[in-house]
Amino acid sequence: MSRLIVVSNRVAPTQPGRPAAGGLAIGVLDALQETGGVWFGWSGEITGEAASQTRSPVIERQGNVTYATVGLSRRDYDQYYRGFSNATLWPTFHYRNDLSRYDRQEYAGYLRVNAMLAKQLKTLLEPDDIIWVHDYHLLPFARCLRELGVKNPIGFFLHIPFPVPEVLRTVPPHEELVRAMCSYDVVGFQTEADCQSFVDYVERGSCHGSVDEAGVLYAWGQFLKVAAYPIGIYPDAIARVAQQFTARKPVRSLREGMHGRKLIMSVDRLDYSKGLVERFQAFERLLLGAPDWHGRVSLVQIAPPTRSDVQTYQRIRQNLEGEAGRINGRFAQLDWTPIQYLNRKYERNLLMALFRQAHVGYVTPLRDGMNLVAKEYVAAQNPEDPGVLVLSQFAGAAEQMPGALVVNPFDLSQMAEALERALSMPLAERQARYTDMMARLRENNLSVWRDTFLGDLRRVARASAVARNVVRRVDATAYGRQGSALGSRY
Repeated sequence: MSRLIVVSNRVAPTQPGRPAAGGLAIGVLDALQETGGVWFGWSGEITGEAASQTRSPVIERQGNVTYATVGLSRRDYDQYYRGFSNATLWPTFHYRNDLSRYDRQEYAGYLRVNAMLAKQLKTLLEPDDIIWVHDYHLLPFARCLRELGVKNPIGFFLHIPFPVPEVLRTVPPHEELVRAMCSYDVVGFQTEADCQSFVDYVERGSCHGSVDEAGVLYAWGQFLKVAAYPIGIYPDAIARVAQQFTARKPVRSLREGMHGRKLIMSVDRLDYSKGLVERFQAFERLLLGAPDWHGRVSLVQIAPPTRSDVQTYQRIRQNLEGEAGRINGRFAQLDWTPIQYLNRKYERNLLMALFRQAHVGYVTPLRDGMNLVAKEYVAAQNPEDPGVLVLSQFAGAAEQMPGALVVNPFDLSQMAEALERALSMPLAERQARYTDMMARLRENNLSVWRDTFLGDLRRVARASAVARNVVRRVDATAYGRQGSALGSRY
């Protein structure tokens, strides 16, 4: 079987006995451990300028998985990672153009690092390797490999939203980025809406691209498969862990500290896309409109710091701390604090057990690619007495979880009403909603995501020689006849 090469911005080899954190890491490791292969990317280390350009990847092997990592110079980190990736692409792709800024030097650094990483990876490649690239840091990575003569099948999966064309065009090099993405053989998105946004850009753009009924897109002289591959979880594994960790001290302390009160729980990275301030304000509105809940319900918000060296994220933390203090000052009693805000990280298995204690899972991002916290909360529940999920309509998970109370996170009153409904929901209704969502989580688990994407990519591998010959012969005017023939091969 061909070897799988996974490429992501950050690579963190797992420690024996410790679970991987996050959907990307779990899905990647599961695929690699099953087939064997290489996980390649940045080590997280900041190195000297010369070392980052000339040093070979550091190789570490654990079982049949090889970790290959490289360092970044301070200039690379500032321009590629802090700059264009997270100051331009991240806010724009989350529809926060007001927070996005563009700098030509940072974009040049983004392209430079992608080219450097491609050059480093090429030294590790074998002819039959299949390459799976992840996320917005690496949009032009396939083009960089193609320019080096790499002909292996290359797939790309975007974990965050893909914006509609009008929003994407606010990024000055938007056309160059999308054209580079068309160097991939398969491009995957979390939702059908994200996929359609990409197709709309190509079909309405200057290249006048086209897509057929099989999801094969023709643009800039390239054919590629485009589709939605919603990422999942392993719900039964999470359920077991949530039950096993219930006896841990932090879980007992939380349970005992609630003194029989209802618990609303949220877990998010500290990021402006998560709607944290709006979430606090909607909880405040619940307390204003339903005074009977005073002293009977608490909101626990866990928000681990992220990108703490970026000023925007420092302001988010200050604003959130200020809102928590203001609301607690307004409503707190001697024996009751309405909001417990914890700016720290908890081990993932422990979080699953904490979710199991919560009567309401409160997941209301302003925009999110999928949001696995929503799925993890449901999977962690006690089937005999499950909690209720309150979920933003702008999270990709909303398409797959009809048992949630879906809300608009910009409507504080609607969120407050959903919280009150969730807190008061009868047991039979809670059980029915939980059962429906668990069935869907099992049907679309993490293996389905991985196997569907890699299945499409391997079909490309088998047909690659034929497909590339077609690309050489065909031009845009001939797409209608030959594109359909190619599409049947995917």
